[in-house]
Amino acid sequence: MKEYLKKNGIRLGIILLVVVAVAAVGAQALSGSAGFLTNAVMAVREPISKAATAASDLLEGIYGYVFEYEQLQADNEALRIRVAEAEEAARAGSEAVEENERYETLLGFADDNPDYVMEQARIVAWNTSNYSNSFTISKGSVNGIEAGDAVITEYGALVGTVTEVGTSSSTVSTIVDVNTSIGALVGTEGSAAMLVGDYDLMQQGQARITWLSEGAQLFMDDEILTSGSGDRIPSGLVIGTITSIQTENGGQHEYGTITPTADLGSLVQVFIITDFGYDLEQDVQPTEPPAETGAPEESAAPVTGG
Repeated sequence: MKEYLKKNGIRLGIILLVVVAVAAVGAQALSGSAGFLTNAVMAVREPISKAATAASDLLEGIYGYVFEYEQLQADNEALRIRVAEAEEAARAGSEAVEENERYETLLGFADDNPDYVMEQARIVAWNTSNYSNSFTISKGSVNGIEAGDAVITEYGALVGTVTEVGTSSSTVSTIVDVNTSIGALVGTEGSAAMLVGDYDLMQQGQARITWLSEGAQLFMDDEILTSGSGDRIPSGLVIGTITSIQTENGGQHEYGTITPTADLGSLVQVFIITDFGYDLEQDVQPTEPPAETGAPEESAAPVTGG
C-alpha cells in the first residue's frame, strides 16, 4: 500500500483536480441557463472541491508518513549496525584485556621455571564425543608442538597432553579423558601414584588417583602434582585435589577422586610446554675415559727445495 501511494499519490491528486476543474468549467458554461441549473452546479461543485482538497491533504499526509517511516527504518538499521560494531569492539577489547592478564600471570610462572619453553594456543573446537574429553588447538608441528607435550593454564595447572599433531592444529586430551595415564605425587609426602581416566568420572569432570606406593595413604584435600616420569611432562605441575576417597575389591584397594585445578569448562587459551630442559642423557653414567696411548707423534716438517 505504501509503495502504491508513494508511486501514484501525485497522479491521484491530479485526477481529483481535473474532476474539480471540469465541474467548474461545466458550471461556467451553463451560467446563462436557468437559475435552477446554475444553483445545482454550484451545489455539486462546492462539496466536490472540498472533497478534493481533503483528499489532497490526506494523500500528502500519507505520503509524508510513509517517507518518514522508511527514513526511520533506515536510521534504526544504521543505528543497529553501529551498536553491533560497538559491542564487537567492546568484546574484542575485553578479550584483549583478559589475554593480557593471562600473559602477566604466565610471566610469573615462567619466572619460577626459567627452563620452560612455552607456546600459546587458542582452543578452536571441543570434541563432542561421549567417549573422550578433548579439544583442538590452533597450533601444530610447524610451531614445535609434539605428541605428549604438557598443556597448562597460565597458572601452571595441568590441563592435559597433546595426543595428535597436525601441521597447524593439534588435539589435546584433558586430564579427565578416559585414556589418561599420568605419573603423580600425592600429598605433602609426595607418595607416588597414577592419575587415570574413568568413563563415569569423566562425565562429572573428574579423574581417579590410584596405584599408590606401598604404605601410602590418601587424605581429603590432598594436592596432586605431576611426578615428571617420562620425558614429556615436567614434575611439580598442579593437577588437582582429592575430593572423595573410595575403596574397591572388598575394601582392599583405595583410590581417590580428584577434581582438576584447571577450570576445563571455561578454557579459551592454553599454553603448551614444548621444552623444559629435560636431558635424556642426564641419568646415563659417564663412560670410562679412553686409555692414554702416549704422546702423539710429532708431525714431519714440510720438505723444502734445496
